[in-house]
Amino acid sequence: MNEPTELCSDFCVNQRIALKMDLPDTREPTLELFDRLRKSFPALTRVRRGEDEVALESDEARDDFLWVSLRRTSIRSGHSSPSSLQDAYRIHRAVLETAPWFLSISPLDIEHIDLTFGFDLETDQPRDRVVFDALLAQSPLARLFDNDMDRPIDVQPFVGMSLSPTGNLMATFEVKTRPRHGDNANPGFVEPISVYLTVRQNGPLASLEQLPESFAALCGHAERLAEERAIPHLVMPIRDAIAAQ
Repeated sequence: MNEPTELCSDFCVNQRIALKMDLPDTREPTLELFDRLRKSFPALTRVRRGEDEVALESDEARDDFLWVSLRRTSIRSGHSSPSSLQDAYRIHRAVLETAPWFLSISPLDIEHIDLTFGFDLETDQPRDRVVFDALLAQSPLARLFDNDMDRPIDVQPFVGMSLSPTGNLMATFEVKTRPRHGDNANPGFVEPISVYLTVRQNGPLASLEQLPESFAALCGHAERLAEERAIPHLVMPIRDAIAAQ
């Protein structure tokens, strides 16, 4: 995991803080938070307003891409193509340290915190066929298909598991082929196959001071699950299937 971009065409680390109550809808708290983050991350130079979010982003032309976005009941942040995991974690720690104070978030308000590792694998081959051959061809599920007649068109495995006896810590593994968007919406652009590992800590928290500790625990679980499971059992088989076809 020290050089994640060597395993795939692109790698990202994203965070999502899901809230029970709506965030403030006035300008001042949002702009003050963005100004504070920009002082720590000068690459965050532009504000983008969407239909249901407002985001602070770096220039898309950068080799790595940083962003923070506010939606009605969530705060999201991400770092694409980071030089290292520790570099990727910086933006998320900064959000955890500052957003609750600027946006008046209470520990009781926190629904859950997600940390996601995303691995993109580019290919011009049929993506559902690649995933089927890599992950399902030797499984009982493959018997659903007649190889002479049937063509896989939606093969996107999703598995979730609890990591604690109480169920407050969980992980999900997901493979996205995006067959409809990539194949039909924009014929000139084919989106990659993506493997997502998400670790979730459910709230509420006893205090905001728990946030750094919770984030550190999420990082530890995500790194372990990536090294022991997601990379050897999802990323590498798909990578090998792409190379073999």
